[in-house]
Amino acid sequence: MKTEVKIDWLKYENEAKADGYNVVCGIDEAGRGPLAGPVCAAAVILPDGCIIEGVNDSKKLTEKKREQLFDVIKETAVAYSIATADEKEIDEINILQATYLAMNRAFQGLNIKPDMALVDGNRDPGLGIPTRTIVKGDANSMSIAAASILAKVTRDRFMLEMDKKYPQYQFAKHKGYGTKLHYEMLDKYGASEIHRMTFLRKYYENK
Repeated sequence: MKTEVKIDWLKYENEAKADGYNVVCGIDEAGRGPLAGPVCAAAVILPDGCIIEGVNDSKKLTEKKREQLFDVIKETAVAYSIATADEKEIDEINILQATYLAMNRAFQGLNIKPDMALVDGNRDPGLGIPTRTIVKGDANSMSIAAASILAKVTRDRFMLEMDKKYPQYQFAKHKGYGTKLHYEMLDKYGASEIHRMTFLRKYYENK
């Protein structure tokens, strides 16, 4: 029988506090992979010792559960900020730099300034404060997991709005990701104003 490994959701937050940092924020993004729409990032500062029941890596949660937790996180957080870099910025500076841009915007938007950041992944976005990058941080840090949910829900809601504006692409079904349906709609209608042309270049070149 497989025993479930219990995650210490506050391990990295507590280590930062033990190192003398007082205000720790978690940062994560959503939407690096899609063919359309923005990349979204969130920064979250939770109260000391706070574990929000049900919070996990946003990819492991249902849409309904993410929506429920979205409001709980905002109400519980000491501070939070959500920001984006749009498809034009992605095309201009590339997706990695646009992700850093969104993360920096989210960080700058906090009304309380952290002295330490925990960032999902293995790349430092250059926030100007001590930063610890954590691979799979959204599945191991409470504040990063909370940020992942805020970023994911915000981006999904944006794509649902875009579904109303561009119903032919059926964004509500795939949220801009490169599904078979999405490519079929691209073949039929071409690219919209919110498509990332740098992501589609190879696809069109190979047709």
